[in-house]
Amino acid sequence: MANHNNKKQLREIPFSVLDLSPIVEGDTPADSFRKTLDLARHAENWGYNRYWLAEHHNMPFIASSATSVVIAHVAAGTNKIRVGSGGIMLPNHAPLVIAEQFGTLESLFPGRIDLGLGRAPGTDQRTAFALRRDLGSSGEDFPEQLAELRAYFNPSLTSRKTSVRAIPGEGLNIPIWLLGSSGFSARLAGQLGLPFAFASHFSPNNTLPALELYRKSFRPSEVLDEPYAMVGVNVIAADTDDEARILATTLQQQFLNLVRNHEVPLQPPVENIDDIWSEYEKRAVEQQLGSSIVGAPHTVEERLQKFLDDTQANEMMVISQIFDHEARLHSYEILSDITD
Repeated sequence: MANHNNKKQLREIPFSVLDLSPIVEGDTPADSFRKTLDLARHAENWGYNRYWLAEHHNMPFIASSATSVVIAHVAAGTNKIRVGSGGIMLPNHAPLVIAEQFGTLESLFPGRIDLGLGRAPGTDQRTAFALRRDLGSSGEDFPEQLAELRAYFNPSLTSRKTSVRAIPGEGLNIPIWLLGSSGFSARLAGQLGLPFAFASHFSPNNTLPALELYRKSFRPSEVLDEPYAMVGVNVIAADTDDEARILATTLQQQFLNLVRNHEVPLQPPVENIDDIWSEYEKRAVEQQLGSSIVGAPHTVEERLQKFLDDTQANEMMVISQIFDHEARLHSYEILSDITD
């Protein structure tokens, strides 16, 4: 799929940040939000393009469950970086509520808000029920929900007469992205001519097929003339390969604990992860984290360039689940030096 004759260089594409406001062992959500804003301010100074926060629920290591509120916190504390959702899980919400929330955000921070949408619940079934979802739905009505949401912003998109309006929201131009970890949203984004963001950071094996499907399905729209694909990628950069490998054990433990159904705050790094997991667990974690890029600056640059060659992405969104805040900042700083 990659066109190596027209090879993109890392410095030619924008880089962005995905943040889950991680709660690390020993911290509170209040600490997480302080660190989120600190990282966002640094990311803005280092030239990152956007800063997205993700909706998850009932997870002791993620503080960004009230995603729109955290977006407002970050946008208020920064000046120009785009801030948005990666993503809002639309099946958890009435489309009108999301139109009003993002209409409010765009009114407060004009020209800086992105609305990335996913169709997974971002949680388990019991929590999905607590969020008042219809559990008969498996996200199959996502296209209808999306159409309803888009019509609140732009009433000309629907022929249906309604007296219900999103105020604020109506008439505002808020970029809508579809997010996915499989083919469903890839095809839908292509058919609607919307930008598409793929979750390579936890679904690496589906990355190339989904991007191909998106580009094949793409129809030009009033939003985009040609496909625009962003890929999420785990990057853990440090001064040496060894140091990065140790820092990465926090991310490996996060996914190991998900495999074990043992959810706890983010754990400190360990010297040797092989002391902790079984061979089966190691394979399960590596299947999800297969596209992660871990290493010293030259290692990261080499592997990122190969990932770009393979995906031909228009933009990369980097998530760095690192226990120590200073080490996390340093990882993003290294990346900004590589891609400047």
